[in-house]
Amino acid sequence: MSNCNRNFSSIVVDGNDRAPNRSMLRAVGFEDEDFEKPQIAVCSAWSMVTPCNSHLDELGKASVHGVDSAGGKAVPFGTITVSDGISMGTPGMRYSLVSREVIADSIETVVGAEGMDGLVAIGGCDKNMPACVIALARMNRPGVFVYGGTILPGIHKEKNLDIVSVFEAVGSHASGLIDQAELTEIEKKAIPGPGSCGGMYTANTMSSAIEALGMSLPDSSAQLAVSEDKKIDAKKAGAAVVDLIEKDIKPRDIMTRKAFENAITVVISLGGSTNAVLHLIAMAHAAEVPLSLDDFTEIGKKVPVLCDLKPSGKYNMSHFVRIGGLRPLLKTLLQEGLLHGDCMTVTGKTLAENVANAEPYAPYPHGQDLVRPFNDPIKPDSHLRILYGNLAADGAVAKITGKEGLKFSGKAIVYESEEASLKGILIGEVEAGHVVVIRNEGPVGGPGMREMLSPTSAIMGKGLGKEVALITDGRFSGGSHGFVVGHVTPEAAVGGLIGLIENDDPITIDAENNQLTLDLPVEEIEKRKSSWTRPEPKEKRGVLSKYAKLVSSASLGAITDGD
Repeated sequence: MSNCNRNFSSIVVDGNDRAPNRSMLRAVGFEDEDFEKPQIAVCSAWSMVTPCNSHLDELGKASVHGVDSAGGKAVPFGTITVSDGISMGTPGMRYSLVSREVIADSIETVVGAEGMDGLVAIGGCDKNMPACVIALARMNRPGVFVYGGTILPGIHKEKNLDIVSVFEAVGSHASGLIDQAELTEIEKKAIPGPGSCGGMYTANTMSSAIEALGMSLPDSSAQLAVSEDKKIDAKKAGAAVVDLIEKDIKPRDIMTRKAFENAITVVISLGGSTNAVLHLIAMAHAAEVPLSLDDFTEIGKKVPVLCDLKPSGKYNMSHFVRIGGLRPLLKTLLQEGLLHGDCMTVTGKTLAENVANAEPYAPYPHGQDLVRPFNDPIKPDSHLRILYGNLAADGAVAKITGKEGLKFSGKAIVYESEEASLKGILIGEVEAGHVVVIRNEGPVGGPGMREMLSPTSAIMGKGLGKEVALITDGRFSGGSHGFVVGHVTPEAAVGGLIGLIENDDPITIDAENNQLTLDLPVEEIEKRKSSWTRPEPKEKRGVLSKYAKLVSSASLGAITDGD
């Protein structure tokens, strides 16, 4: 295999200078013939920390089989993950976005240090997925991403449940809408087994984006975690990397500007998570592809929201799997001229070739009512709104489907942390007409940019979803919905105007004109700015301290290896 990066397979050994290396590898299972094969890393984010990743060890074994059967030599290793769902609403959530960088760095470190020829990267939860792709882009060695798959929904009173159901049930319990016994039943039933959170939340958003990007095999994004299809996908991915090495197709041949435009288009059509904005910008940076907040606006002007998926819609990802998954949607978007069909993918074929034989969805609305036709979309343009204005000079990201309305004006009620806001919501401080302001939760100020799922779910659970808005320099879970704006930049910790808002200040969120405004005289704003002093860092040592020193603005993807 002439295209190998590995020193064993591409360099003729003269004398005994490589004997120590071979000796080490013999101890982990290499035979004589293996030194002539491409060495392919199989990195799995398996752990029992979270159900999203609890089955990835089996998928890793399937990928190893695929590599070895195709003539490569698989070398499996592991990386970390953290559980957003478990750490949500706690100080531990500060490590969530940080973990994306730790995972990408760890994969890069192993693949670079050991001189691997290729990589299968297997992820199942929000941050390890973009992290895997960031690592693939950085190393630029033939590789494939494998998604761990989606969870099946829980059932309670004939209604589908997922993790967001539990968060919203907490708000319902606080309002007296359900009792403790029912809250406990929902808690017990919501997560029935392995797999990523079941709506079009961040994990399923990113799996779909990565397939559209061309970095996973067709159908990988829309499969059940516990299924034979997912094991087959993992095995095929191993063989695909061997093929990519033969053809000398590398990640940056695939992750082009047009491929990222395809990914953005698919995220919008699915009604996907705001986290996709953060992650796609970071992934593009790793691939040295220019991508900005404004690209989401421009692409979003012509792409409709077509899929009725949670959190704002009706269906789970398992239902999307049942009606055919992503490929029919890709084919439809291609036929409508909204995708670049000539983009290369990890199959060694173009996107257009991959979807050519995809069967269309059953007719809407009698065959299925999950995917709408172009002449009857859920929303004619993007639900991901990039807002500017005096409160977001460098941009903010809103997720507004139109079900919440398109404009909200109200009086600020300010909280300095997620915990303080949740307490205020649950005890009734937050009332109709309020704009909840949660600050000091940005990449630097958190540090770590926590997701505000607990406050947004409490608002929905208390029945205030259409009467209260929320803005934050933190971010949102893919499960958040309502009139919410995150990623407000500049963040409070670096002097952003969000840090100078006072209770009862008037705020306007305008998703038609894409504006986020503190409605105060310029003189008053300048007066407040003149009295601002930079706060002391919350963390002085450890990974959070390092992150706060290195991390960029959320508008640049919250990356840690910027210029």
